[in-house]
Amino acid sequence: MTVDRNALRKWEKVREFALGLPGATEEFPWGETVAKVDRKVFVFLGVDDGSHPLGVTLKLAEETAHAHALAAPGAEPAGYGLGRSGWVSLPLEEKGAPGAELLCDWVEESYRTIAPRRFIAELETR
Repeated sequence: MTVDRNALRKWEKVREFALGLPGATEEFPWGETVAKVDRKVFVFLGVDDGSHPLGVTLKLAEETAHAHALAAPGAEPAGYGLGRSGWVSLPLEEKGAPGAELLCDWVEESYRTIAPRRFIAELETR
């Protein structure tokens, strides 16, 4: 499987943005890349080795953003029951997939849903 260069650029921007948020850390459970804050995942980034299509999974509690994300090509509620809690999986290689800027907005929303107040306050002062 070859890696879609445009999707990889988006994936890298999203990863860099997520890890730049206050208190964010990167971990690799199950061989996947995740960004966490306060030991809780706020974005699943999957793998970037070409073994699976590139994508991100994030929590969108706000109704409008959630509906907008689910309308993206190939988007679906996340598996393992996470979809019921507002988690959305978004493939990055689909034609018409969201751009990096919108994805970063959604990552920030997911972060704000998960992060403790002290980190959100720090984000506000930036």
